[in-house]
Amino acid sequence: MSSGQPAAGSGQQPAAGSGQSFVRSTMRIFDLSLGEMLWARRTIFMALIVAAPVFLAVVSRIVSANGTAVLRINGERVGGGGIFGVMIWILYLKFIIPALGVFYGTSLIADEVEDKTITYLFTRPIPRRSIVMGKYLAYVACAASVVLPSVMIVFMLMVPFGEIGRSFGPLLGDLGIIAIGLAVYGAVFLLAGVMLKRPLVAGLVFAFGWEPIALLLPGYLKHFTIAYYLQALMPQAMPADDTLSLLQAVVRDVPSATVSLLWLLFALVIALILAMRAVESREYILEQ
Repeated sequence: MSSGQPAAGSGQQPAAGSGQSFVRSTMRIFDLSLGEMLWARRTIFMALIVAAPVFLAVVSRIVSANGTAVLRINGERVGGGGIFGVMIWILYLKFIIPALGVFYGTSLIADEVEDKTITYLFTRPIPRRSIVMGKYLAYVACAASVVLPSVMIVFMLMVPFGEIGRSFGPLLGDLGIIAIGLAVYGAVFLLAGVMLKRPLVAGLVFAFGWEPIALLLPGYLKHFTIAYYLQALMPQAMPADDTLSLLQAVVRDVPSATVSLLWLLFALVIALILAMRAVESREYILEQ
């Protein structure tokens, strides 16, 4: 955004006469945005990212079929279910979820401003908050439709057929945690995209700079990260495997699952409310 003439729709929303409920308007923006996201270049980027764990799972399955241990902890061979848990922990929770939240969340509104298309949305007879919510829901649906099937494929490749039944419960936990992570990171970085001039840089610094450092430091700094509460949910979702005790020991000092869920929900709701209020109150003045 820079100085210039005010573009159409930069003022307040049409009050009465719009004839649109918040839910109906949100769903219209959701339908429009979802179609755009599914064919956007960012979706190709997302597909490439989530394909990496699938590729590693295929390689691990081939190596295991030859009788070679893919992973050992404390000298003991880790089974397929244990490796699946490690992949969920390291690849999905620590990298894929925050990366997608950064690249998608920061762009939902910021790209519209940069491309000078935000005013076309504002001239429609719908509340601005519906634009924010519709785009956010489209991001969640798009990200979940790509990431969650990837998790399912990795699960089928890594977990032996005889263990699928007892591992199905932990799998549902993994899927739920990943969905929560996508939703919370997306909401927080959506707010960053609305409030900051360079939201992508700030998001990358937060997700891959601040969070890893804060989690290692003593004190209360870790409480101001999303990863702190997400990783508290992981011990309940990881497959039951004694060889993973070393990995689980890293997260001994964590809140309960209930407290973590409440804080994550709080962060999600507050971020969305602040983002909607910021978009509703801001005068978007773009260059001609």
